[in-house]
Amino acid sequence: MFFTVPTLLTWARIVAIPLIIGAYFLPIEPDSRNLLATVLFVFFAFTDWLDGYLARRLNQASAFGAFLDPVADKLMVCASLLVLVHLQRADVFVALVIIGREIAISALREWMAQIGASRSVAVHMLGKLKTTAQMVAIPFLLFDGRLFGLIDTRLWGKWLLLVAAVLTVWSMAYYLRKAIPEIRAKVR
Repeated sequence: MFFTVPTLLTWARIVAIPLIIGAYFLPIEPDSRNLLATVLFVFFAFTDWLDGYLARRLNQASAFGAFLDPVADKLMVCASLLVLVHLQRADVFVALVIIGREIAISALREWMAQIGASRSVAVHMLGKLKTTAQMVAIPFLLFDGRLFGLIDTRLWGKWLLLVAAVLTVWSMAYYLRKAIPEIRAKVR
């Protein structure tokens, strides 16, 4: 099931990474670059919901799709955070916390799957809240302007990214707390 519609949408998020980054190298006005990168990010972030919906609706869920989906999400988020750090719109420490957590939890989930305890690190509401905060903060910071003439997206984006970082640490602690008893039981 490498080339089902849902899996192709997931692959599209990986392909989107150079497009989002490339928007900042186009010879156009900075505001236009920001808008283009924001639109691309929002569009491809929407495909995360859409591929899951279609996989269920079309009965095309697959083990490969379940593996690739979070990888694509993490790659797109991490690449966008690196762009934002480069543009000095995101704090490097906040980005490192978020990226480090993504790597650590991915490794933990892989290990837990190998020892047959993947249920103990299943997605929790804290992780979903963290993802929501990130997925609003990142386009706000990419846009870097006033939305509808009212909302300072840089200010709101920085606060939301800080909230995402706090939720990142909190959710990582939660997953580790759930995993440690399983690890101890399997290591003995």
